[in-house]
Amino acid sequence: MLKSEKGKLIILSGPSAVGKGTVLTSLMADYQNISYSVSATTRPPRVNEEDGTDYFFVSEEEFKEMIEDDEFIEWAKVHGNYYGTPKKYVEDTLEAGQDVILEIDIQGAAQVKEKYQQGVFIFLAPPSLEELEVRIQKRGVDSKETMEIRMKNATEEMKRAKNYDYIVVNDEIDEAVEKVKSIIIAERCKVN
Repeated sequence: MLKSEKGKLIILSGPSAVGKGTVLTSLMADYQNISYSVSATTRPPRVNEEDGTDYFFVSEEEFKEMIEDDEFIEWAKVHGNYYGTPKKYVEDTLEAGQDVILEIDIQGAAQVKEKYQQGVFIFLAPPSLEELEVRIQKRGVDSKETMEIRMKNATEEMKRAKNYDYIVVNDEIDEAVEKVKSIIIAERCKVN
């Protein structure tokens, strides 16, 4: 990459439990030429999640103050919790010529698309809605009511896949990671 070029903003999103985090973790372990933007959230940490690494865990009051101070490039309330991408880190990293990847929900991706049309939007899809439901159940962290909400939301979110630049079906993790990596490499080679 020429030093004068800005980095690429890559957005990875898809329904809850589609495997965004798993794909991203594998991608980041295998491909160091990209920075991950840690999101802020009001949801409580899950087992083995660390503040500042997986998310910035903040109170709802703190999150709302950050919204008022225009500190997010996108934010949304999803399944009863707030999630947002801090603006300063993303913009500083892109200006320095480094690529940044965001792992965000469908609502957040739509907000980013309004502000950053030059972003690379990748929709991670399940092989089927039935398989997605099995994955949600296997996680074992949601109540029956929450699982029903997630499935209802997923059905609607799948309809928005057409708004993305790329769709990657997450049937096999390694294959999905290779496809995402190939998209990023191709985008770096693209002539603007």
